[in-house]
Amino acid sequence: MTSELQQRLLTHQQRLASCQQCPKMTGPVIIGHPVVTDILQLGQAPGIHEAKTGRPFSWTAGKTLFKWYQQIGVDEHQFRSNVYMAAVCRCFPGKHPKHGDRVPDKTEITTCEQWLDTELELLKPKLIIPVGKLAMTRLMSVDKLKDVVGKTHRLRFRNQFIDVIPLPHPSGASTWHNMEPGKTLLQDALAEINKHPSWKKIMYSDQLQDG
Repeated sequence: MTSELQQRLLTHQQRLASCQQCPKMTGPVIIGHPVVTDILQLGQAPGIHEAKTGRPFSWTAGKTLFKWYQQIGVDEHQFRSNVYMAAVCRCFPGKHPKHGDRVPDKTEITTCEQWLDTELELLKPKLIIPVGKLAMTRLMSVDKLKDVVGKTHRLRFRNQFIDVIPLPHPSGASTWHNMEPGKTLLQDALAEINKHPSWKKIMYSDQLQDG
């Protein structure tokens, strides 16, 4: 069953890689490893450097993100090998005229949702980790980060019951995770991830390989 699912996931990613539906988006499509897993991380959209490396979270924000995960026992290689890395939008949106990256518009977000829907249908994840407010809002209602970060939310999404543990965005442009209450809530969120059964399976898997 796993090999069949792996092939279906690879076929899905091949279709995803050829997507050119959003004229304002800059390719290539950024795709994570086709790993069959219980955990899906949902980012916002790749930056300009990810377009060069071809991997999600492969620049400054990624370094911060993987430092967070390392605090709870999983390094970057383990994470990429055991967690399916998706995003609200899979291409670089381009630069904002005034500062930073452009936020994808509603049409682009809706267009890209089809890919996430397929991944949820194929993987049926038990844990989703949305990173950043845009990613969180695809799964749940969010007013302020302090109301949702640091907790496990049991949600029904796309006809599935899924545990959702939000993380703030690790961008250097954001200071939320370095100031209170964000600093404490980030640690609370990491603790929630660390005790989730699906996360423990990553650590146990690595220990078995070492043994």
